[in-house]
Amino acid sequence: MSKVICTHKDLIPQALRPDVDYFSMYTTEGRGGVSTVGTGLIREVLRSGLSPSVSAWDFLTLALAVNAADLAVVRAASADGWTRTIDLQVALVDPTPFLPLRAEIAEALRFLTGDFWRLDFVAGGEPPPRSTAMKAYDADCVSLLSGGLDSLVGALDLAALGQRPLFVSQIAKGDSSTQLHYARSVGGADRHIQWNHNVKVVHPTERSTRGRSIVFFAFAALAADALAQQQGASITVYVPENGLISLNIPLNAGRVGSLSTKTTHPVFMTRLQGIWNALGIPGTLYRPYAYLTKGEMLLGCRDQPNLSLLAPASTSCGRFGYYGYTHCGRCVPCMVRRASFMRAGMPDRSPKGYVFNHLSLSRPATGADDIGAAARAVLSIQVVGAAAFSAGQFAFASSNERRQFEGVVQRGFAELGALLNSHGVL
Repeated sequence: MSKVICTHKDLIPQALRPDVDYFSMYTTEGRGGVSTVGTGLIREVLRSGLSPSVSAWDFLTLALAVNAADLAVVRAASADGWTRTIDLQVALVDPTPFLPLRAEIAEALRFLTGDFWRLDFVAGGEPPPRSTAMKAYDADCVSLLSGGLDSLVGALDLAALGQRPLFVSQIAKGDSSTQLHYARSVGGADRHIQWNHNVKVVHPTERSTRGRSIVFFAFAALAADALAQQQGASITVYVPENGLISLNIPLNAGRVGSLSTKTTHPVFMTRLQGIWNALGIPGTLYRPYAYLTKGEMLLGCRDQPNLSLLAPASTSCGRFGYYGYTHCGRCVPCMVRRASFMRAGMPDRSPKGYVFNHLSLSRPATGADDIGAAARAVLSIQVVGAAAFSAGQFAFASSNERRQFEGVVQRGFAELGALLNSHGVL
């Protein structure tokens, strides 16, 4: 078990245990051997004109701590080279409402990251900032804006429907300017919050970052909390993600979680909503594209001219940073992206194109064999159908919802099949 303590800098002991990762939250502790998370975030929250409630702020603190632990504990050191057991202690302003939720939060994190979590919440956390110049946003909802293609479609659709979302972005290297550009392009320049988790670890870190997305939702919780203070009602939080990626169907029995992380999987979304409800966070998570493929999202976008103009700049690649902020072209998210452009009949003018423009079954020198796995999955679904291929994956859903999920899988892999056929893979 790996121990991680995330607390106020004044509560970090003078004698540091060598088997513990210590994180100073929101401020720099100034000592060697102590990592940091959330540095500068208090200033950014104040600059955005927010005065968060204790519950929303403590949820952000928890999310930052999860992200910090996810980076600090390296998977290669675990027994199977992947699954970790993480003992995380977090200092909160008011741990009381979190204590009875420890099991529920641990289960949600287990689903999100694939690890076992032991959680301990203690008092002494950094109090929420109090703005002396609170900003009244002219917004009626919150929408995640990542810089990806799906979040762009979500922004365009909301604008076309006459809604005024408060856009929330989590800064990622290579995406920051795109997020700003998209917000401005839909008239939301003054309704855009863009923050960074700022995790700095004093030793080599884990690269899988399965827990990073919970900070994105925590930022959305603060945005919803701010609007709810203005409007006196719960706020809808739009989570624009296509159904195929959300469902994260393994391409084969040995590739559990092969498409991406489980960031927007309906199971995780349901558990996260339950945690928010129990904590009194006034946000209702809504996935408007849960039953659509990425290609169907593009086809159905309510602002086709701006979609054609803006879509090429979006980021989809699962290895974007590894290839110098260029789409690799052969990872599953890249293939889903390329297939969606084909399905929509839209030219794919991604800047710099793709590192691997031509798809083939020859194995890459490094990385997973996504093309071969995707090709075999497409052929399998053509033979047995999506229901049999995804058997057991949708046990959480009602019979009606299960059929809709199976339809997304069937149509989504048909889009992938068309792409692979065009490259002579099938």
